[in-house]
Amino acid sequence: MPTKFLRAASALLTVTVFVQTITAGLLLSSPTNGPLHSAGAYTVFVVAVLHLVVAILAWRPGGGSPGPILYAAGFLVVTSAQVALGIAHLTTLHVPLGALMFGTSLLQLTRLWPVRGSATQM
Repeated sequence: MPTKFLRAASALLTVTVFVQTITAGLLLSSPTNGPLHSAGAYTVFVVAVLHLVVAILAWRPGGGSPGPILYAAGFLVVTSAQVALGIAHLTTLHVPLGALMFGTSLLQLTRLWPVRGSATQM
């Protein structure tokens, strides 16, 4: 049961980071979309905190690997840095870090999702 919550938190994190890429595109096309991108940044931060809490809770009851906790803690640190870079308007670092965040969140999500069936079973 705890793994389901961890999967859900990871999926929510991936979706919020993806939505943030959309608001980034809107911001680059029109400066009036700044408040939308800013609200999205704080949403990603809150979801990253939630993801860390869920990773800790999923680890304790089942005695599973602490790997998801390390990932979630690292992602929260990177999210904090990303918010600071955005506030400082350092787009040369902010944009590639955002792309890296989406890629790593997607990678973590695929690691948590079980593969049902494979080509070798055919």
